Amino acid sequence: MFDKELIKLIGGNRKYVAYTVLLMVLGMLANIGITASICRAVHFLIEGAEPLAYIYPAATAAVSVAVRYTASRCTGDLKDLLGRRVKRDLRERTYDKILRLGVRSTDGMSMAGLTQVSMEGIEQLDLYYSTYLPQFFFSMIAPLLLFCICVGIDWRTALVLLACVPLIPVSIVAVSGYAKKIFAKYWGKYTSMGDAFLDSVQGLKELKIFKADAARHVKMNASAEEFRKITMKVLVMQLASTTIMDLVAFGGAGLGVALSVWGLMSDRLAPAAALFLILVAVEFFLPLRSLGSAFHVAMNGASAGKKIISLLNAEEPAWGEKNAAGTELRLENVTFSYDGKREVLKDVNMVFPERGMTAIVGESGCGKSTVVNLLVGAYKPDRGAVTIGGEDIRNVSRRSYYARIAVVSYNTYLFNDTVRANFELAKKGVGDEEIWRALEKVNLAGFIRENGGLDKAIAEDASNVSGGEKQRLALAVNLVADKDIYVFDEATSNIDIESEAIIMENVRAMSREKSVVLISHRLANVVPADNIYCMEDGRVKESGTHASLMRASGGYARLYTAQKQLEEGYREVTTNGAEVTA
Repeated sequence: MFDKELIKLIGGNRKYVAYTVLLMVLGMLANIGITASICRAVHFLIEGAEPLAYIYPAATAAVSVAVRYTASRCTGDLKDLLGRRVKRDLRERTYDKILRLGVRSTDGMSMAGLTQVSMEGIEQLDLYYSTYLPQFFFSMIAPLLLFCICVGIDWRTALVLLACVPLIPVSIVAVSGYAKKIFAKYWGKYTSMGDAFLDSVQGLKELKIFKADAARHVKMNASAEEFRKITMKVLVMQLASTTIMDLVAFGGAGLGVALSVWGLMSDRLAPAAALFLILVAVEFFLPLRSLGSAFHVAMNGASAGKKIISLLNAEEPAWGEKNAAGTELRLENVTFSYDGKREVLKDVNMVFPERGMTAIVGESGCGKSTVVNLLVGAYKPDRGAVTIGGEDIRNVSRRSYYARIAVVSYNTYLFNDTVRANFELAKKGVGDEEIWRALEKVNLAGFIRENGGLDKAIAEDASNVSGGEKQRLALAVNLVADKDIYVFDEATSNIDIESEAIIMENVRAMSREKSVVLISHRLANVVPADNIYCMEDGRVKESGTHASLMRASGGYARLYTAQKQLEEGYREVTTNGAEVTA
C-alpha cells in the first residue's frame, strides 16, 4: 500500500527513506557475497583444491560479513533517526495547526480523539515511515536484483522464482480492501472508547450523585467489548494474511529448490551453482514476506495518517498581513451561520469604541456568544465585516490582532503550573512586583501569600482553588497582559457575590482607559455600561444606555425588571429563612 499523501507528509525526511533502502540493498548484496563464498568453498572441496585456494572465498566471506554487520547497524540507526524526526516534525506541525485553528476543530473531532490521533496516531505513523516504507521500496528492488544475478546461472529457475514473487503482493491486495474497512472501524472504536472514558472520568462526581455510575459502568463495558471484537478481527485478518503469504513464500522457494535439484540431476547445473540457487531461492521472497508482515502496521498508521492529514488540511480562519492601526471594533452588517443554513446573526451592526464599556445582553441563544467568537477571530462572517481601526480583520495579521485583544470568560483556562508561570505566559519577563500589584487589584494577594506565594502550583483544571478565586486569578493574568481591548464573556458566571463585585469593580476601572466588551447574564452588571446592545433572535433590537432603554420599555426593560424581581424575591426568601432559623 503506497499513499502519496502520506509520503508528502514527511517532506524533507524522504531522503532518509532513500538512504535506508540503499543500505538494505547493500546488506542483501553482502548476504549474497557470503552465500557465493560458501558455494565457492564447496566447489573447491569437490574439486580437491589446494588449501591456499580457500583464502579467496574466506576473505570474501569476511568482508561480506563486515559489510553486512555495518549495513544492518546503519539501517537500524537510520530507521530510528527517521522515526524520531518524523514524530518530532508531525507533532510540531499538529500542535502549530491546532494553535492556528484556535477554537476550531476538524471533522467534529473531540478532545479525546484529537489527543489520541496526535499521540498514538503519530506513533503508528512512525512505524509506517521507518519500517513499512523502506521495506516497500526494498521489496520492489530486491527480486529484480536477485533475478539479474541468478539468470546467468540458470534462467529457468530465475524466471520461475521471479514469476512467483508477485503472488505475495497479489495476496496483500486481496485483503487490502477488507483491511482498510477494518482499520477505519478500529480507529473509530478506539477514539469512541477514549471519548467515553474521558467523559466518564470528567463526570464522575455527577455519576455518583445521580447513582448512575453502575449504568455508566455497563456502557463502558459495552464500548470496551466492541473494541475487543474489532481488535480480534484485526488479529484474525493478520493471521490469515500471514498464513497466505507464508504458503506463497515457502511454496515459491520450494519450487525454486526443486528446479535447482532437477538441474543438478540433469547435469545442467554444477553442484556449487545448484547450491547457490537453493540458498538464494528464499531471498526472492523474504523482502516481500517482511513487507506483508509490516502491511498491517502500515494500514493502522495510514488510518491514523488520514485523520492527521484531515487535521492539517482543515480550513483556518483567514488572516492578512497588515498591522491593526486602531482599537475601535465594529460589526458592519454581519450575517453568520455555523452550518451554512440557519443564520445565527442577521445584519448585525455594533460599535465598540476605543474607550468605554459596551455590553451585549439577551436571552440564551440570541447570538451573544457568536458575536464573541467573531470578535476574537475564531470565525469570519458570511456577509459583512468585523473591523478594527476601520480595517477588516481579514486583512490584519493574526499576531497584530491578538496583540491588542484579550478574552476573560467563565471557563478561562489556567495552566497546570505555578502562579508565576501563568503570569509569564501573558507577559514574558513580568516582574514579581507587577504580579503582586495585579493580585492586589483582584484581592488575591493575601490568599496567594498564605498558600505558597508565586510558586504555588495551580492544579489541573484549577481544582485546588475555588471558582471565584480562579476567575479573579484569570482576570489578574489578563490585567498584566495589558491589552487595548478586553472581552468579558460571562466572566462572573457561577461565582460568589464577593468575587463578582471585585471583578466588576476592575472592569469599570479598566473601561476608563480601554475598550471593554461585556457579556453578562446578570443585567445589574451592565447598568454602568456606556452602551448596551439588546439582542433577540440574532438581531440587535435595541441599543442605548441603561436609563434610555428602561424609558423605552422594550425587551431590555422587561428582562431587567423580571430579573430584578426574581433577585428581590430570592433575597426576601433568604432573609425570612434566616429569621425562622434564628
